[in-house]
Amino acid sequence: MHRLAAILTAAVLLTAPMSPAQTATTATPLPSMPYSPSLDLSSMDKSVDPCVDFYKYSCGGWMKKNPVPADQASWSVYGKLANENDQFLWGILLADAKATHRTPVQQKVGDYFAACMDTAAIDKRGAQPIAAELATIENLADRKALIYHLSTLQESGIGSFFFHIGPTQDPGNSSQIIADVGTGGLGLPDRDYYLKTDAKSEETRQKYLAYIAQLFTLTGEPAAQAASDAATVLRIETTLAKASLTRVERRDPYKQYHKMSVAELSAISPDVPWDQYLAARGGNTVSTLNVSQPEFQKAANAILASESLPALKAYLRFHLITAAAPSLASPFETANYEFFSHYMRGTQQMPPRWKRCVRQVDRSLGEALGQEFVAHTFTPETRQKTLLMTEQIEQVMQDEIEHLDWMSAPTKAEALRKLHAIRNKIGYPATWRDYSALSIRPDDYFGNALRSSRFESSRQWAKIGKPVDRNEWSMTPPTVNAYFSPQMNDINFPAGVLQPPLYDPRMDDAPNYGNTGATIGHELTHAFDDEGRQFNAEGNLKDWWTKEDAKGFEERIECQRQQFAGYTVVDDIHINSKLTSGEDVADLGGTLIAYIAWKHATAGQNLKPIDGFTPDQRFFIGFAQWACENNRPENLRLHALTDPHSPGFARINGIVNNMPQFATAFACKAGQPMVKTPVCKVW
Repeated sequence: MHRLAAILTAAVLLTAPMSPAQTATTATPLPSMPYSPSLDLSSMDKSVDPCVDFYKYSCGGWMKKNPVPADQASWSVYGKLANENDQFLWGILLADAKATHRTPVQQKVGDYFAACMDTAAIDKRGAQPIAAELATIENLADRKALIYHLSTLQESGIGSFFFHIGPTQDPGNSSQIIADVGTGGLGLPDRDYYLKTDAKSEETRQKYLAYIAQLFTLTGEPAAQAASDAATVLRIETTLAKASLTRVERRDPYKQYHKMSVAELSAISPDVPWDQYLAARGGNTVSTLNVSQPEFQKAANAILASESLPALKAYLRFHLITAAAPSLASPFETANYEFFSHYMRGTQQMPPRWKRCVRQVDRSLGEALGQEFVAHTFTPETRQKTLLMTEQIEQVMQDEIEHLDWMSAPTKAEALRKLHAIRNKIGYPATWRDYSALSIRPDDYFGNALRSSRFESSRQWAKIGKPVDRNEWSMTPPTVNAYFSPQMNDINFPAGVLQPPLYDPRMDDAPNYGNTGATIGHELTHAFDDEGRQFNAEGNLKDWWTKEDAKGFEERIECQRQQFAGYTVVDDIHINSKLTSGEDVADLGGTLIAYIAWKHATAGQNLKPIDGFTPDQRFFIGFAQWACENNRPENLRLHALTDPHSPGFARINGIVNNMPQFATAFACKAGQPMVKTPVCKVW
């Protein structure tokens, strides 16, 4: 995935939302829509030499003007756009909550939002929404009953208990959906938080223990027992962490593909009655499934077999409470925020209630809310222009593949076959999701959250054993991001990412190709990165490279891995380039391809300097300004461990110094920081 964030300000809130029945084909931009250019001169710091630090040259002004807001862990062009988009969605939801004549979609999103905003009713209920389930866990008579009850907990969709089971595309046959048994049950963001022995990791575990105990006490547990149960939870999670693959290991899809029969799963996990479990979930027809991490499954089974019944109950209670906490009374929500946002990411205050509720509706009813977003913001012209740009960039990718001097003809043929099979999905789904079976009430916030989770869990489970729906999206239309799916073999650009200042129809082509064009190129090259290249044109996990070509590819991306490993994220923490290499290679390849596509698109045009910058300079400044950001140190530490994306400065400086076109555009000299010798180049 590329970048992160969405659009529109409070000025829009006075405009009544259009009916969801109105499609993007009839939408027109709202006259009060705010405008931020894709190349903003005020965001620059021209006192910096672009050949020394192009990121600060392009973003220094933005960084000075945009400190991290108190309710954010970081602030970026994408994040700012997402915040403005939240304000626009807030306006839609306020109108839908109060309207008297509503469509079914408006009723659901409006009532969900109204229930979320009714904090008096939520606080009055306290822990009551989960009291019955906590009592059920406490009354489980024996280990067998507890293990069987996992199916009920999993079906609710709230919480993560030892493992997760759901649908996945069969890596060996991407046209079919099979059941997948995956990992689950870790409360901290990554396995390494449990295993590292440095002082900061030790401190984090102590803070986590205190958080676990706090949640137990909020449900009425005595402090001493809460502390003891917290230690039990951490011990169990640490055992699971030790059996988990690292994030770098998980980049290898073969390490997470272990197709088994139910009998074979039972052999490595004998204490879970899988036949009964699957039947309880409605999956009694499941005969084969994928077990993503067999060693983890063995560890989970050992815990279920050896830990005492009270210990297992404590673990289940905690994971239920922590998953429910954001939807419960303020003491629970505050405790969750204080640990995961304030301590772990450095935010200074909780986001306002309206913003939390907007995001909750988007998570639960994203394609319902997305219909109104698209009707307001996304024109057919934007869709067509984006599609044209995508097709131009794909043509350049074809040319690059055909002329590679390190790839053999057989591998080129398969690469081109894969390229031509990629589907381009722009803006929003072809068919909107049907939420008619989901009941939403204006006076039952937790119930809405629970029913939404069950609805989605049931929807996902129903896919198993059926053909893949290749029209489905993994992001909602307002999302400001994009992604490539290796098994779907498609690139996806939600409407939220195709707006100013990212895609700017008022601006000349240069910054648009530098920004959105590079995003398109980035996602496209993911089809051929160290992970995506292992899937063929049909999206099946299959080695289609010759050994010599695979070796040549690895040698070329190793150049960039070594470069990025030298960048410091914060304090003495460096980029884990084995984790970020897929994104780093996509940044470099995508930007180069977008540059060439822009040159082709404007060939023969008499392009003139604008605002004192040549067209080439405008391309690169437009490219750089998507990445303008400020970060809290706590957030940088977390992302250094968990995020496959490098920090913004590296995603700009580490790219342009590998592009001779940049050095020419800014007349940079050999030996300057933005001129690398030799350059890294894959595509």
